[in-house]
Amino acid sequence: MKFAFIDAEKASFPISQMCRVLGVSQSGFFAWQERPACRRQQQDMVYLTHNRTAFALSNGTYGSPRMHRDLVDEGHEIGRHRTARLMRENQLIARQKRRFKRTTDSEHAWPVAPNLVAQDFTADGPDVCRNDGAHVSCRAGRQAPICGLFADAEYCIYCSALQHLESRSVTPLITD
Repeated sequence: MKFAFIDAEKASFPISQMCRVLGVSQSGFFAWQERPACRRQQQDMVYLTHNRTAFALSNGTYGSPRMHRDLVDEGHEIGRHRTARLMRENQLIARQKRRFKRTTDSEHAWPVAPNLVAQDFTADGPDVCRNDGAHVSCRAGRQAPICGLFADAEYCIYCSALQHLESRSVTPLITD
């Protein structure tokens, strides 16, 4: 652990000074640098590559239990805690799936408002129009999502459109 700290901080402080302060020898530090990785570290690197590829293929949705099951199915002998540690150390954090939330209750006991519009858009005469509008909030320098206008300051605009039902032509009506 001390050698890893010295290796991480060797750009900031002299190695000889850090070795003296931490109570380790310089020769021990340089021997540690030249020493190959132990068998467990080599296995961790192999498992980590498998974890990263499976994590990328799952679009970041596999957590450690499913990742462990994947590695065992591939024939690797690895424990679930080791898989969790490797994922945690390398910031492989699974995205949680959002729960389905029902937003409409069509079987309620409350009275339903009458349909006054009746969605009848046939033209009875030559000059029949329909109108629809929306309030659009804008921030400075952003484009309004409905009207395509650019806002100079933060304000709200009312965007409306008038459609002639016989010719189907649309006339935009925009006010501040």
